[in-house]
Amino acid sequence: GSLVRTFTPFYFLVEPMDVLSVRGASVIMNCSAYCETSPKIEWKKDGTLLNLVSDDRRQLLPDGSLLINSVVHSKHNKPDEGYYQCVATVESLGTVVSRTAKLTVAGK
Repeated sequence: GSLVRTFTPFYFLVEPMDVLSVRGASVIMNCSAYCETSPKIEWKKDGTLLNLVSDDRRQLLPDGSLLINSVVHSKHNKPDEGYYQCVATVESLGTVVSRTAKLTVAGK
């Protein structure tokens, strides 16, 4: 009884791109991963996983993209600007991490 592991395709269809936004605008960081069993999608910002459950401005869209409503940006508060990565996980296979996309917020 040798165990044959078949290769299961698991990859990103869409990865996030760098975005330039302005304060108050909405931004979508695109991400979509393919696998026979639907991957669990999470997002990292500056290397830390975002907790989107209690976040009223950021939400995960059905396709895995991240929607940021009304970008916040002031001299001392720049919670949205930074580096984002999409993280897709399939229990039996493991995790793939997307390229890093930079969100820049333009000043006035």
